[in-house]
Amino acid sequence: MTRRLRFIGESKALFVLGWPLIINNVVIGLTTFIDFVMAGKLGTKDLAGVGVGNTLWAFLFLAGMGVMMAMNPITAQLHGANKPKEIGEAGRQSLWMALLLAIIVFLFMRHAGIPIMQLIGIEEELIPIADGYLKALAFGTFGIFGFLALRFISEGIGHTKPIMLVAFIGLVTNATGNYILMFGNFGAPKLGVVGCGYATAFSMWVSLLVMVFYTYRRKRVYAPLELFKHFDWPHWGRIKEFLRIGLPIGGSVTAEVGLFSAAGLIMGTLSTNEAAAHSVAMNYASTMFMVPLALHSALMIRVGQTVGSGKVAQARYAGWVGIILCTAFMTLSAIVLLIFRGPITTLYVDDPAVRAVAAQLLMLAMIFQIADGIQVGAAGAVRGFKDTTVPFYINVFSFWVVGFPVAYIAGIQLDYRGEGVWGGLAVGLTLAAALTCWRFHHVGRVAVERSKLSVAG
Repeated sequence: MTRRLRFIGESKALFVLGWPLIINNVVIGLTTFIDFVMAGKLGTKDLAGVGVGNTLWAFLFLAGMGVMMAMNPITAQLHGANKPKEIGEAGRQSLWMALLLAIIVFLFMRHAGIPIMQLIGIEEELIPIADGYLKALAFGTFGIFGFLALRFISEGIGHTKPIMLVAFIGLVTNATGNYILMFGNFGAPKLGVVGCGYATAFSMWVSLLVMVFYTYRRKRVYAPLELFKHFDWPHWGRIKEFLRIGLPIGGSVTAEVGLFSAAGLIMGTLSTNEAAAHSVAMNYASTMFMVPLALHSALMIRVGQTVGSGKVAQARYAGWVGIILCTAFMTLSAIVLLIFRGPITTLYVDDPAVRAVAAQLLMLAMIFQIADGIQVGAAGAVRGFKDTTVPFYINVFSFWVVGFPVAYIAGIQLDYRGEGVWGGLAVGLTLAAALTCWRFHHVGRVAVERSKLSVAG
């Protein structure tokens, strides 16, 4: 009974932190879902083009977000140690990092999209569609990276509700913008997928403005941080710590997202139908992934704050509880896929050929979703301890030394096509899940032993 109550109590603590982030991530997933559904109404080529463009964008955005994610454990541990002014100092440096990352991503999206797609071998008819989407979307990069800086500060102090609020406003803004700009409603020009890019970019700026307004108005929560009390130029000491933690996280995210992006680009070289089917299956899998991804963030906060307050054994326990919860949800998602994968494809596209391929890919998604839940939970737990370098090596090995070769050989050389590519994803994720769990077990055990020695000394 005591063990059960402890598990329930820790689950509740994670849920208090995580439920706004779960809603936030689900809403973000719905935003992308709406983009894909609306693009599907324009035609199969438009859906495939948005899928390719979104693949490149997701790679760049999530890599940058991984670097910005350093603010989460930094803030959480400072909050646990009751050092609010240091949180503000670190936060001002994170805004400089946000600006730098936004510039890099903006320039890449505006100028490198076509050469990259041509180099990879994306079908020629999809390149102008994907590039138009990317160039329009690029204008939102400064807004979204600025928002991320404020988001991770707020998350780190355990104040997650405004993140949910911003997501809802962004969803409404994006859907409305799509309706107006994609289809030429209310007298606006009919821009197609380019309109989709502009609508998403506008919603990113709205997200930043709402978060700034909320941070300014909620003085009781944010005033102790003194975040906007004065101006700071870039400070190398703070930025060095930021990069020490953030670059391996960004590298880990890049390794994983890079594998999925590479899979999407490989699918784009096979056929338009298979590229569209990949977009359908991946969007569903990504939408379901938003729940364990939110628990990953809650775990970083919970573990980080608990470590900062000196309760290392409790932090380790919280990590394992989070891993179990992530695994349980993705198992439920796999069961839903087993039963409803056919009807799910009808939400995206009417073409029976695309739906048939998508249904086959969703069968393979059942396997890798469970592994993905385990590895993202373990990643959040270990990052709460500020351990990021070894997990980075684990991801590179799992996804690129093992996962990508399997995907390429099975999909292209052995001609299993989409099923072979997705099989490679499953292999890479399963290996990453096992190794990251091992790393968390090691880091948690060592931290507990050091804590006991410190108390004894």
